Formats: sequence, structure tokens, C-alpha cells
Amino acid sequence: MFKKILIANRGEIACRVIKTARRMGIATVAVYSDADRNALHVAMADEAVHVGPPPANQSYIVIDRIMDAIRQTGAEAVHPGYGFLSENPKFAEALEVEGVAFIGPPKGAIEAMGDKITSKKIAAEAGVSTVPGHMGLIADADEALRISEEIGFPVMLKASAGGGGKGMRIAWSADEVREGFQASKNEAASSFGDDRMFIEKFVTQPRHIEIQVLCDRHGNGVYLGERECSIQRRNQKVVEEAPSPFLDAATRKAMGEQSLSLAQAVGYSSAGTVEFIVDGDRNFYFLEMNTRLQVEHPVTELITGVDLVEHMIRVAAGEELSIRQEDVQLNGWAIESRLYAEDPYRGFLPSIGRLTRYRPPAETEEYRPGVVPSESVIRNDTGVFEGGEISMFYDPMIAKLCTWAPERLAAIDAMSDALDRFEVEGIGHNLPFLSAVMAHPKFRAGEMTTAFIAEEYPDGFEGVDLPDETMERIAAAAAAMHRVAEIRRTRVSGRMDNHERVVGDDWAVTMASRRFDTRIRADRGGATVEVGGREMRVESLWTPGDSLALVHVDGREIALKVDKQTQGFRIRHGGADLRLHIRTPRQAELAGRMIEKVPPDTSKLLLCPMPGLVVRVDVAKGDVVEEGQALAVVEAMKMENILRAERRGTVSKVNAGAGDSLAVDDVILEFE
Repeated sequence: MFKKILIANRGEIACRVIKTARRMGIATVAVYSDADRNALHVAMADEAVHVGPPPANQSYIVIDRIMDAIRQTGAEAVHPGYGFLSENPKFAEALEVEGVAFIGPPKGAIEAMGDKITSKKIAAEAGVSTVPGHMGLIADADEALRISEEIGFPVMLKASAGGGGKGMRIAWSADEVREGFQASKNEAASSFGDDRMFIEKFVTQPRHIEIQVLCDRHGNGVYLGERECSIQRRNQKVVEEAPSPFLDAATRKAMGEQSLSLAQAVGYSSAGTVEFIVDGDRNFYFLEMNTRLQVEHPVTELITGVDLVEHMIRVAAGEELSIRQEDVQLNGWAIESRLYAEDPYRGFLPSIGRLTRYRPPAETEEYRPGVVPSESVIRNDTGVFEGGEISMFYDPMIAKLCTWAPERLAAIDAMSDALDRFEVEGIGHNLPFLSAVMAHPKFRAGEMTTAFIAEEYPDGFEGVDLPDETMERIAAAAAAMHRVAEIRRTRVSGRMDNHERVVGDDWAVTMASRRFDTRIRADRGGATVEVGGREMRVESLWTPGDSLALVHVDGREIALKVDKQTQGFRIRHGGADLRLHIRTPRQAELAGRMIEKVPPDTSKLLLCPMPGLVVRVDVAKGDVVEEGQALAVVEAMKMENILRAERRGTVSKVNAGAGDSLAVDDVILEFE
């Protein structure tokens, strides 16, 4: 077995590999850029080597720099994680020449499956179902349009070397093919150094389901069930689960056997994932094979008890698999929510900055990867810490929160509660959206497709409307909490010795344009709160200043994220962001007569929706633009974002140009 391995990656995946290596008694080496000098993976590793400036193409994906780090530290093997160099055959070849083990598949398998055109041809020859499409390389937008019209709209434009949603676009018309083809080529060149493109038919109402395979160098292989990855935005996964609520045993077996056939056809060893698109009749079609560890691998580990990282290391060391197909059992249900530094209220655009608060829910102490749990589990794979920076140079993922339970709905409910307990401040993030998904009837029923976000949030995510019962419970909890805060305030001020004469029992709680009149009867154990004629028992150990309140209302615990504001609280729960005003009945009556502040008019401005770099501005002063017309392109976190006109208008001023670095809400264009 290896004594020392280097992790050629960063963030949460580097931390996750380090955990398994440490448990196996293997020393670890981290690599880091200038931006990651103080990163968590650097602190966790036994050694760390600096590899260059922040941009990945000057540090993490420069093979020579990684090879230098290997030589400096004497690492015997390299785990590439995912992304970066994980599917780069030149890197695998460089390691082979150096005599260093690659904790991944053979170079030939990476080459065959890494090129999506070649992989589809091999898959078809191996008897794997494939999607109709054009497998040849495409020279330019004109050829892309001709091919698209032959296949029939809609089509998917895909980078041959792509992954993680980069270089992928759906085109529903000729104009979208022309526009999307060049944008996808640019993203592919920037992310992978390879701008080759291909086109395939886009299957409507699809589900994205993938099979995890694990093979050794002795001809043994198993498939470890499937993962459902249909909740996506911009072709990138947001919520995953295992197993899929849609597959039956026969389809699972057929998909698994085809996946192993493909793996055997390319002489595969290590962990890999075969991705399929599945229609409503459970017909499945090969999409691609990822020759690496997947982001969502924890849900498979939770339902099988197989530590995929450990097996990857053992396979790379030449060991045989210790499990056979008959040993694989799917136990319970696991959900993964990807916590991203992106604002769901702004179309999931990236957000950067300092994590002024980062407090995930407590992980289940007795759980460790490789062991099938018996009770509910919380697992959080992360690479950040409170006070750390979310950089514009890398993927916006903050953490992968996972829950496991014996049944699917129990796992979803556990996830909802864990999300309510997850505190993140300082940046925009998608916690509210993740909570909304957990509560959505279609998701809870398992009736989702990859179009879930587009169909259920056609105008974008605008928050959550909580059920009346939940609102009443929050009102009762907030009134009791406010009373506690008022008692402390009067004691600190020294206004009266007998606080009962100062703090009243009747309070009006206003939130989401609704008023809840409450009456409190307090005692030593808590309080009985009347809301709308209904009495609820409220008990909590919350004290003023605590950012998380765990409150029992009628015996049921709810988690509330709490921030103090004038005359009340800001409370976040279940995906809702509520501003509560808690006043005496007389104060509430007077407040209702106040004039509301009108927000400024920005309808004649094109504002930068996220921090980023201007790639180009497509219009000039005096130009007349039409609704939907592309105005500018801004790049952030390796993704190009096209900003379009909301209505017809005339450009009166251009405030930014190519190469400018902009902050959120910086003005790019002004209109007459």
C-alpha cells in the first residue's frame, strides 16, 4: 500500500480524499494556488506545495507544476479528485513516465471515454443504447445549424471534452444554435483547452440517471446501483439521490450490466460513472462516461457502505476488489444537496466574498464512509470555513450536504431540517432554493425531470410561501422569543426591578404582509401562546444573540435562523426569508399608517448581476435594441453569461467594456 499520496485538487473533494487516506494510515500532500494559501485542504494535509497564481490554467491544471510537487514530496500516487486534471490522459501519461501511480483508470480508458464522440461510438459497439446525434467534429456555426436542422430541434450543443455543465447549451431554434455554438466553444476552450463540439438530439421530459461502476485490474467489476440527478440548472446538478425513485429492478439491472459492458470494452479500472438519459417509459440512452470520482458519490456510499475513495486507492495499488456483484445491497435512501455560492433570486448567478458565518449542522458522529448506517445520518463534505473566501477563480460549490434514512421521505425530511440548521452569511447562496425543492410536491413524489427548475420556476426563484400552519407556529415562536429579548433589555437598562410591569403579554407579529395577534402566558418552563384563537405551547433554550433557535412548538421542533432587526427579527425557515415586526397592538396600528419606501427605478439600466469580467459588449451608444437581444457577455466562475434586453430601447451610454472587472449592480449600459 502507498505511504504517501498527493491530491491534485482543491476544496471539498481534496478534503474528502484526505479523510479516507488518513483513516488508511496514508500521508497526504496538498497543492494550492495563491488564492488557496489558507484553504481548508491545505490545513488538513500532512504537507502542502504551492503551485502558482489563482487561475487554474496557471496552477492546478499545469501538469509540470503538479509533477514538480510530486518530486518535491516523494508522493507515490496521485488522486486527481474531479475536474482539473482528473480526465486528462496527458497527466496520466506523465505520472506513468515518472513511475507514480494514478488513482484512476488507465490512460486509454480516459482517452476513449473523455472524448464524447469516440465514447458514443464505443458505447454503440458495446451494445449500449445511445442518443441520436452527429458524432463528427463540427467546423463552425453554419455546419452546426445544418446538422441541427437534420436532427431536428431541440438539440444539445456539447463540448467534446466537457463536463460539469461547461460548454453545453440547448438550442430550440436556428438563432440559438448560431449564438450558443460560439459561446459553448469559448467556454470549452477556457475550461478544458479543447473547443471541439458535437451535437445530439435533446430528449424532452428526460430524467438524468447514472450508474456507479467499480473495476479492478484483474477483470473484476461491479455496479453499485444508480443515482438520480434530475434537479439541474444550466445543465449542472443541484440535488441528487440514491437510489432513483423512478427505476424498477429490471431497468436497474439492464443499465448496470450495460455500464459494466462499456467499462470492460475500454479496459476500465477504478471508480467511474456511466450517465444515461431516461424517458418516461424507462427507455435509457447513453450520455457519457465520467472516468473519475463524481461529485455526488457520497449518496452511493451511504446506501451501499462502499468507500469509493478507499477502493480507488486499493485498485491503484494493484489489489483485487473485495466485493462481488452479489455483495452489493442497496440500503435505505440518501439525498445530496449541493450548496453553491450563487444567488437563486438572481437566476443562480455566482456570488463571491467572505463567509462571515459558516456553521453547518452537526454531522452524525458514529458515521464514517464505508459503513452502512442503521439510523438517520447527516454528512457534510466541505472545503471551506467561517472567515474564508469564496473565490471568483473556481467552482462556486461550498459544500455537499447529505442525509440518509431508511425511507425516501424520511431522508427528505431530514434534509429539510438540516438545511434549516445550516447557517451561511456573507455571500449569496442557494440554501432557500434547496429547502424549496425538499418541500415541493413533485420532488417529494419523485415526479421530476431535468426540466424541473424551468417548469416549476419559469420566472425564476422568488422565495417560498409557507403554509398557514407553519406561519402561525413561527409567529408563536417569534412572539415568545421577543418577550425574552424584551425582558433582557429592560433588565440591562435598569428601568425597573419588576420586569412584568414593563413587558406585556399582547403582541402583533407582522410578516409577509400578514398580521398575527398573539397573547403570551409565560411560566418557568416556557410559554403558552395564543395565535388566532389557537393555543400553542412554546419551549426553547434560545437566548438573545443566538443566530439559530431550536424551538419546540406543540412538541414539534423547528429550526429558525434568527437575526435581530428593529422591532423584531429576520427569520429564515423552510426556504422563506421573513422580516418580522413585533409590536404592541397600538404600535402595529400606527405602523400600518406609515408610507412605504419606494425602491429606485432601475428599468433603464443594464446592471451586472454578479461579480465578473466583461467578455464583450455587443451594442454601442445610439443603438436600438429589441427584447431578448444580447447586450453583453460577463464571465464568472468559468461560465459565460449572456445579458439580454428586457424590452425595446435605445442605448444612451456605455459604461463598461471588454476586460473590465465589475461588482454586483455595476451599471454596464444606460437607456433613454
